[in-house]
Amino acid sequence: MGSTSELFKVQTLTEAIEALKPYVLSFYERVEKIPLTESLGRILTQDIPATCSVPHFRKSTMDGMAVRAADTFGASESMPALVECCGEIRMGEAPTNPLEKGKGILIPTGGMLPEGADAVVMVERLEHFGGTLYGVTKAVAPGENLIDIGEDLTVGEVILSKFTRIRAQEMGLLASLGLAYVPVLPRFHVGILSTGDEIISPELEPLPGQSRDINGYTLLGQALASGAEARHYGIVKDDLEELRAVLTQMLKENDIVLLSGGSSVGLRDLSAQLISELGEPGLLFHGLALRPGKPTIGGVVEGKMMIGLPGHPASAMIVFDALVRPWLDGSVINPQVAPLPKGTLSQNLYSGSGREEFVRVRLIPDGEGWQVEPVRGKSGLIRTMVLADAIVHIGLDTEGIEAGKEVSFRLLR
Repeated sequence: MGSTSELFKVQTLTEAIEALKPYVLSFYERVEKIPLTESLGRILTQDIPATCSVPHFRKSTMDGMAVRAADTFGASESMPALVECCGEIRMGEAPTNPLEKGKGILIPTGGMLPEGADAVVMVERLEHFGGTLYGVTKAVAPGENLIDIGEDLTVGEVILSKFTRIRAQEMGLLASLGLAYVPVLPRFHVGILSTGDEIISPELEPLPGQSRDINGYTLLGQALASGAEARHYGIVKDDLEELRAVLTQMLKENDIVLLSGGSSVGLRDLSAQLISELGEPGLLFHGLALRPGKPTIGGVVEGKMMIGLPGHPASAMIVFDALVRPWLDGSVINPQVAPLPKGTLSQNLYSGSGREEFVRVRLIPDGEGWQVEPVRGKSGLIRTMVLADAIVHIGLDTEGIEAGKEVSFRLLR
């Protein structure tokens, strides 16, 4: 029997993602409701409209005096506008009486303005002439030093769209609407398996020809950082039946199964064979037009994604970031609209034609911007990833980028 790889041509990253999509989009139809307190980093499953105006009352942004702006027109330090103070508003209390012409009322920051008041004079612009008489030393315009009803949110507007990833500020926004529970995607379950006769656990002392398991831990960290529930299933030797048994268990327990290793052609073909044998539709790509990362294989088994990552540590991490992370953070179906940060390239970058390249870079402060310095080194060296702060993507049709050019980069979390 010939190599499985003979049946497949190398695909681009986009083609690989598109091949997986029809089989796994059901991931994004699942919903669970969780307490707002546990929602950081989770992905919303529906648009969230504003159910009330925020704020729902007109509030001061200064300590001072709520007034009718017209009563202060023409005021100056030499000729203050005179206002009679009719009391003080306390925090958390609603004033009961409308403000009459020529009157003012003392107000704290965040206090509710009475009906009729349309501006606030800051305390530094007030002179107390004794009793209830105050002078305003600088005029205020209508709307000055206050937040109006609905200025932050108006009823019915969509304030967060479906598949938004919740940050601290979104938590605050949801709290302002009284949403104590929010609908989110369940966390993805990711299983990670290290493979290879030469791979041993980190606590063991390697003999000549053996290597400690690096990828199992880098991939575990990347999956956790992407918001997944992740588990490392240990190490399996190059044995078809043992590999089949462990993968069968992993498929029952996870949404995404990652095989790390397979640096030999034989083991890669063994993994590809199992992906096809374990269920439909089976293997979807065998090799990607990526550098590093060409040996990547992938497919779907009964709705579960299976990806065979390269054995070299830097390659495995970069392929995870390019191919796996977008499913976990939702960017596959909700591409990030925010532009990537940019910096100035310090050295020429060359790229082989016909392959996308992901270059490890360091970021060096350069005035108000960044100098982007490539981290040179082979993809088998984990230290190149430790030294890297970010990744620069060179597209398929780009042969290289000259030093001094501006480039976009994606920070490595």
